[in-house]
Amino acid sequence: MEERKIRVAITQGDTNGIGYEVILKAFADPGMLELCTPIIYGSPKIATYHRKALNLDVNFNTINAANEARDNRLNLLNCLDDDKEVKIELGQPSEEAGQAALAALDRAMTDYRKGLYDVLVTAPINKATIQSAEFRFPGHTEYIENCVGDGQKALMILMNDSLRVALVTTHLPIKQVAQAITREAIVEKATIFHQALRRDFSISCPRIAVLSLNPHAGDDGLLGSEEKEIIQPAIEELASKSIQAFGPYPADGFFGSGSYDRFDGVLAMYHDQGLAPFKTIALESGVNYTAGLPIVRTSPDHGTAYDIAGQNKADEQSMRQAIYTAIDIYRHRASYDEPLSNPLPKLFHEKREDGEKVRFAQHKPKES
Repeated sequence: MEERKIRVAITQGDTNGIGYEVILKAFADPGMLELCTPIIYGSPKIATYHRKALNLDVNFNTINAANEARDNRLNLLNCLDDDKEVKIELGQPSEEAGQAALAALDRAMTDYRKGLYDVLVTAPINKATIQSAEFRFPGHTEYIENCVGDGQKALMILMNDSLRVALVTTHLPIKQVAQAITREAIVEKATIFHQALRRDFSISCPRIAVLSLNPHAGDDGLLGSEEKEIIQPAIEELASKSIQAFGPYPADGFFGSGSYDRFDGVLAMYHDQGLAPFKTIALESGVNYTAGLPIVRTSPDHGTAYDIAGQNKADEQSMRQAIYTAIDIYRHRASYDEPLSNPLPKLFHEKREDGEKVRFAQHKPKES
């Protein structure tokens, strides 16, 4: 692996929320600059406004391009038009703040495609105010998948040191969830989850718990048939692919009894089924990770927090943990991929067919 510091791109998020507060607080600790070279995608004017409003003693180095970033400095890349004044209304949603968030995110995606940084950490956005002709997505996850997925599917994972929760469906209205739960969707998401646990978290043989859709896992069909007709067959299909998936488990009893401690990951059927218990257990240290894509992207597990914006009350722990997690995953991927970059040549070659069945058939003992 390269000896240079990992370059961490950080988008400013909604400029009326707590994004700049948690970013600046995270890098108030000088030890952070020993781990990585940060590049904030945002605006020096807006950053200065937040720094003064919060009375934070954190300096940054203004740059115009990512390749100008300097080690041991908090670099801030200007993504906005200097001639245009951006009105800051702390704690208030506005279309202007949403467009400032999109400008930073769009520049970060462009620079990723140019290979100008290693990992991405996104500060929270307002999903309503960021909507425009360029952004018609339910959130960061879907936008980033569209930008850099190249056909690969993203998987939302909420995680901390002891719990990882992935979702089959993400930003869907509840009335649309049941029809979106299919065997194919569960198998697809669980397969991505399995690979992420192996490659991104260095777990050699991960165990995945699959939650039910209905209360009490359907109560043997009394409260719904999805468990018998969809989820259980999906688990059986995963087993045929050598993926250790178990369940379906009723969500209330599963989390209430602490059963999640026995698994490396939990696959929930819909957003609040997985996120409500997760945030109860791990709010301050939680991280949102987008698995399944070439880019390593994390974010803190909280929103814009308009109610405390500008009051110096925001806790930066989740932002700092998001940065740590992105760096760890980048290193895990490098370690996982390195032995595969120059594989040993096959020791057996069959001209007509190269499958396992043919290989073993050649050595099958003759009948007497």
